Amino acid sequence: MALSPETAVSDPYTREQVVAIAGRHNNWNRWGPDDERGASNLIDEAKVVRASALVKRGAVFTCGMPYNADGPQLPGNDRTNPVHLMIMSGGDIGTPVQDYPYGYGYTDDAVYMPLQSGTQWDAFSHIFFEGKMYNGYDKSEVTSRGAAKNSIDKLAGTMTSRGILVDIPRLLGIDWLQPGEGVSGAMIEQAVTQAGIVPEPGDILLVRTGSLAYAQAKGALTHMIGEAPGLAISAAEWLCERDFAAVAVDSWAMEVVPNQTPDLTNPLHVILNVNAGMLIGELFDFEALAEDCAADGVYECLFVAPPLRFTKSVGSPLNPIAIK
Repeated sequence: MALSPETAVSDPYTREQVVAIAGRHNNWNRWGPDDERGASNLIDEAKVVRASALVKRGAVFTCGMPYNADGPQLPGNDRTNPVHLMIMSGGDIGTPVQDYPYGYGYTDDAVYMPLQSGTQWDAFSHIFFEGKMYNGYDKSEVTSRGAAKNSIDKLAGTMTSRGILVDIPRLLGIDWLQPGEGVSGAMIEQAVTQAGIVPEPGDILLVRTGSLAYAQAKGALTHMIGEAPGLAISAAEWLCERDFAAVAVDSWAMEVVPNQTPDLTNPLHVILNVNAGMLIGELFDFEALAEDCAADGVYECLFVAPPLRFTKSVGSPLNPIAIK
């Protein structure tokens, strides 16, 4: 049977259906009532050792987008693109501002940025459903001083595991998915089967929808905010049933936009982030990795993508690395 993308029109879900799916895959208390690491608990030392054995060539691929003023955020968004400021420049050297002896001088800089303005992990304190976040912690745990529970720094020692790339456009014989087209569980299953990969608990799924290539073809330097390709609800079920630790997607929302639920916003965030405790990554760049995987036929890698250790934060930028 030919595969086709799932959309809000062709495959709608009700709020009740999503709540039921989330309930089936709820991991609250699975790793104890005080847990703040979620499915990253599935990545143990043995898992890291097995993932390290995948390195055969030493080929390194960075899977994050550049952090600069040309990023994906649009004017008027709550999030801005990173703002780079020089604190000390070359023009300061040798002046009264920086008059060091023996010819010494230096430059220094700073960045202002929302922590989720580019390639990012969503912390478990980022998304709430009916006032609760992962493991049942209440919304009152996140105040103007930050997240007292489920902050991103609790995951700083995780996200080193086997990465499995599924290149959906290449699977379908197209350049990219169109905005509003969703990646189904059946598509992912066919992609990993063709690659000869058997998913294991603690894996990290890397999903290329072609969103970045599409944006660049339309004249944007990076991604485009608005309607977007992404994971469909059936893909969330597929991930949960196989105990993935995390999923990273090359689109801005991770899940397909428009959502498949007219009466619930971001259903996959509710299923994966809030209930399953599965880390969600957005705005990744898998273009170079996908080209290499297509060339050598190897769609698994050592994936090293820990969040930065911003305490009490609800998200983090990162420089994700795939090594083959």
